[in-house]
Amino acid sequence: MSHEAVIVSGARTAVGTAFRGSLAGVDALELGTRAVAEAVRRSGVPPELFDDVIMGESLYGGGAIGRYAAIEAGLVNAPGLAHNRHCASGLATLQSAAASVIAGMDRVVVAGGVQSSSTMPRVNRRVPGTDDWEEDWLAPSHRETPDAPIRDMTITVGWNAAVKAGISREDMDAWALRSHRRAVAGIDGGSFTEEIFPLEVVRRDGTAFTFEVDEHPRRGSTPEKLASLKPLHPEIKGFGITAGNSAGVNDGAAAVVVTDRAFAEASGLEPLAAVRAWASVGVPPGETGLAPQLAIPKALDRAGLSVGDVDLWEINEAFASVSIAATRALGLDEDTVNVLGSGCSLGHPVAMTGTRMVLTLVHELRRRGGGVAVAAMCAGGGMGTALVLDVPAPA
Repeated sequence: MSHEAVIVSGARTAVGTAFRGSLAGVDALELGTRAVAEAVRRSGVPPELFDDVIMGESLYGGGAIGRYAAIEAGLVNAPGLAHNRHCASGLATLQSAAASVIAGMDRVVVAGGVQSSSTMPRVNRRVPGTDDWEEDWLAPSHRETPDAPIRDMTITVGWNAAVKAGISREDMDAWALRSHRRAVAGIDGGSFTEEIFPLEVVRRDGTAFTFEVDEHPRRGSTPEKLASLKPLHPEIKGFGITAGNSAGVNDGAAAVVVTDRAFAEASGLEPLAAVRAWASVGVPPGETGLAPQLAIPKALDRAGLSVGDVDLWEINEAFASVSIAATRALGLDEDTVNVLGSGCSLGHPVAMTGTRMVLTLVHELRRRGGGVAVAAMCAGGGMGTALVLDVPAPA
C-alpha cells in the first residue's frame, strides 16, 4: 500500500562561520541533538511514536550520530542512523525517511543533517604496505586524478564546472554578490525567523549568549571587493574561483519530522509540504559541479512535472559556477533561483545544507501562497541530487 510522506515540522540553528564563529565551540553531537529535539518539540508528536532518527554527517569521523541524537533528545525507542552522501547528506536523509514512510514501513521519522567544521576530527592512518602513518587523512569519495583532486574542490567542482559551462569570473562574482544581498535582505525582513530556533551557546569564559541569526552573509560585499579577491589558484591561467564566489566553511544543524499524511491528519498535524519525488545521479568526479542539472530533470520526470511547473528553486552554491551552470542549462528564471541566497552567502555546513534548503524553500513558498519547490545540489565524488516538494498554502 502506498502512503504519502509529508513534513509536519522542522527547525534549524542559525549558520555559524567555522573556527572563529558563534558555533566554533559546539560539536556536531550537541548541534544535532538540539536540532532533533526542537523539530520533535514543534511537531507535537509524542516521543514514543517516532520510528527512526536519520541524521546526515560528513567528514566527522563516523559513528551513529542519528542514534546519539535520538537518545539525547528523548527518543530512546528510535534506533538512529548516520547517512553520508557528502554535501547532499541533508537531502539524502529526507529522501530515506520519505521512502520508508511511502513504503509503509515507518510512520514518523526525524531526518536532518549536522556539520561542525570547527570541531571536525583529524584522522591519521597507516599507509598501506608500510609502517608509516599519514596525518590528516581524508577518506576519499573517488580515486584522485589530475582533473579531480580529492582535497581541492575549487578545481574538482568549481573551476571544472565554470570551464565546461563557459562561465566567467565576472559571472560568478555577480551571482555571489546577488546571493549576499538576497540573504541580507532575507535576514532583515525576517524570512528565516520561522525556521531558526534560538540556541544558547556558552563561551570559553563561561558566559552565555543566544545565537539566532545567520552570521556568514557579508553586508558590505560590493562588486569592487569581490573583484579584488585573489584567485585561489593563480598559477592556473584564467582561474576564476575565489573565496568570494565559493561557499563558506560553516557549522550548523537542521532537522524535520516526516510522517504519513494519514497519521498527520489523524493527529491534527498541519503538513508543511509533501515530498513528491526525488532523484540522484552519478557523473565523472571531474564533472561534479554539473550533476544538479542532470538530477533535476530526472526528479521532475518522476513527479510528472516540467521546469515551468516549479515556483521556487534552490541550487546550492557550493560554488557560484554550480548554480549558474544548472540555471543556464535548464533555462531557469534567475528571479526564482536562490531567492534568499545560498552557499556563497548563507554558508555551506556540508551535511546540514540540504535540510536547511528544504526548510528555507518551504517557509518562503508558504509566505507566497504555496506551490512547487525544488532543492538540488552536487556532492563530492561526482554525485548530484534533487528533491521535489508540494507546498500548500497555510491553513
